[in-house]
Amino acid sequence: MAANPGFPLVLDVKNWPVLVIGGDEEASEKSERLLESGARVTVLSPTLNEPLRQLAASGKIIHRGRHFRETDLEHIILILNTIRGDQEFSRMLFAKAREKRVLLWSVDYPEASSVTMPAVVAAGHVRVAISSSGVAPALSGFMKEDLERILDAEFIEFVEWLGQLREQAKANEPDAEKRRALLREALDGFRFLGKVRYPTVWLAHQAEPQAHTSADTTVEPQ
Repeated sequence: MAANPGFPLVLDVKNWPVLVIGGDEEASEKSERLLESGARVTVLSPTLNEPLRQLAASGKIIHRGRHFRETDLEHIILILNTIRGDQEFSRMLFAKAREKRVLLWSVDYPEASSVTMPAVVAAGHVRVAISSSGVAPALSGFMKEDLERILDAEFIEFVEWLGQLREQAKANEPDAEKRRALLREALDGFRFLGKVRYPTVWLAHQAEPQAHTSADTTVEPQ
């Protein structure tokens, strides 16, 4: 199956203007993530859900209560289009964004996107991004749920401790090689272990060729 894995990057949006198109749950979730990253968020939609209304009322986002205009592309670096089921609008937006050299993500139309958005697991300072290159988006969601259970409160505390240890080493140990040795020692024994449990339908699918092969090679008794 042909898929473009893209070139993974983390985009620094702190203090940069970003446009979110749409006013539903998808738009509010993406707006919250952008705000956590320090972006200056403008939401473009005639209507807003309650979380977005609260963000607008508190001044955390700018709300423009109308539909898209080409002038909305001025002075922004990224668009998140959360409107589903309107491929004509997505194609038009993609053409305009390319013309203006603005990055664009469309929620259900990867062909009209210049960036993809992986599922992200946040555990304290750690971020784990999961992407199936658009081939199996639901799989990313399942993996995210499991990783969130694994990277629990103790893991978050452990990463915080590692950060404090690193700062102490930088302050107290001038020798760079000794600092690296100290931090490697702190991680000695750490392993991120996991095992994939496959669904029954996949196991049945895997068994099918073997069953056919056995049937094809059976020798009838004389």
